[in-house]
Amino acid sequence: MQLLRTLLGRLVTTLITLLGVAVIVFVVIRVVPGNPIAMMLPPGAGEADIARLNALYGFDRSIPEQFFIWLGGVVQGDFGTSITARQPVTGMVLGRLPATLELSVMALVMACIIGGFLAIWGTRRRETKTEAAIDIANGMALSVPDFLWGLLLILGFGVLWPVFHISGRVTPSLDLPFVTNFYLFESLIRLRFDLWADIVSHMFLPALALAIPLSAIIGQLLKQSLKETMHLDYVTLARTRGYGETHVILREALRNAVLPTLTLVGVQFTFLIGGTVIIERLFSYEGLGNMAIEAVINRDLPLIQGIVILFALIFTGVNLVVDLLYAVLNPRLRHG
Repeated sequence: MQLLRTLLGRLVTTLITLLGVAVIVFVVIRVVPGNPIAMMLPPGAGEADIARLNALYGFDRSIPEQFFIWLGGVVQGDFGTSITARQPVTGMVLGRLPATLELSVMALVMACIIGGFLAIWGTRRRETKTEAAIDIANGMALSVPDFLWGLLLILGFGVLWPVFHISGRVTPSLDLPFVTNFYLFESLIRLRFDLWADIVSHMFLPALALAIPLSAIIGQLLKQSLKETMHLDYVTLARTRGYGETHVILREALRNAVLPTLTLVGVQFTFLIGGTVIIERLFSYEGLGNMAIEAVINRDLPLIQGIVILFALIFTGVNLVVDLLYAVLNPRLRHG
């Protein structure tokens, strides 16, 4: 019952958040100077052409009227038509979403592996020079933004030592028998390991650039939680039974220390998806972030609105799932 009330409360909060985001984005991008219709018109277009396009995209109405017309379409899954591509926004956004999700998930997995390893190693070697070195490395990883890590990775592993691809999502010359846009997962299902290796080679550097700062955050928080947990009674009891330090960390301390990190990972994953905008542009990766930059440059208002609402939906959805997982895994909240 407690879990159900939590779920209903979070759903209501999510709907209010999405509505607020929709209102803010819709109003802000319309009061910014600039006319997107002017970018579509050929030289010598007359007033009649301008009026026709304004009526076609609803720009001849007041902002409240435009908003409610657009909101009615959104409820039915229609985000309008792109001004530059002249295609439905829904199809364009959903077509690029799998690429961004695969990149974000790969970056998250890499961050958890790197950060978790550093946290466990630092806890195992606490109060030594090894822990100090790990703390320095985490500080350096956090001090450098992800796009600068991307530039360094391009220089190191794309130019000086060309091991990985530094642009695109997959080599176009390969046979691409994909039904969905989830190339990475579909290539595994089809047992096309040649395609999978090529896709990973394209994704590795941008995913690593996103993962490095996040792995430092995960490593610092998890290491601190582990160090606090190592002084609790049940951990001391495990030591008296003769278990080694590594066994105590992995089997006794980790499962309780990981709860605060779980919440952090969920929150940071939403920021990770937003951070793909610059990284995708830097690596010419065909994802949602790259499309968002093009939409802003071209002042494609329907496409901008669709992308922002989708990002907001992902953010609120991930936070909702994390809250529920935390409630399920934490017995004090589950039985409270």
